[in-house]
Amino acid sequence: MKSISFDSTNAICGALFVATGAFFAYQSVGLDLGTALRMGPGYFPFILACALILLGAIIFIQALRVEGEPVDPFAWRGMLFILPAPVFFGLTVRGLGFAPALFFTAFIACFASRKMNLVFAVILSLLLTIFSVAVFSYGLGLPFERFGPWVRF
Repeated sequence: MKSISFDSTNAICGALFVATGAFFAYQSVGLDLGTALRMGPGYFPFILACALILLGAIIFIQALRVEGEPVDPFAWRGMLFILPAPVFFGLTVRGLGFAPALFFTAFIACFASRKMNLVFAVILSLLLTIFSVAVFSYGLGLPFERFGPWVRF
């Protein structure tokens, strides 16, 4: 009896893509789809959902055809540092302002890697903040506060 081998990582990924696409396709059907020439509010989300379903199905079928590597242990460290970083930014950007909120967000996200040390995290966060302020505030002229009311003296 021959055992069935497949790439479980890609099979799970493909199944999640199909499920997510099906969810959004179902949600967008309630909206007016329209036609390709006169698109309604549900047309674009429906097309994107169908593309996601198609790509997920392709990934899933490919996963059944090849043998994959075993699934690695879950990366808890990444989850604990990457996911809270944008939440922190969203909660503090109005109070701290763009520059300090971005600095601390980048600083938090830096520690998702085990190779990161404190000095390099500070340098990386500072460079990212300087670059982002230069591009978004000075270069593009976006109207946001660089420093918010919590850090003004």
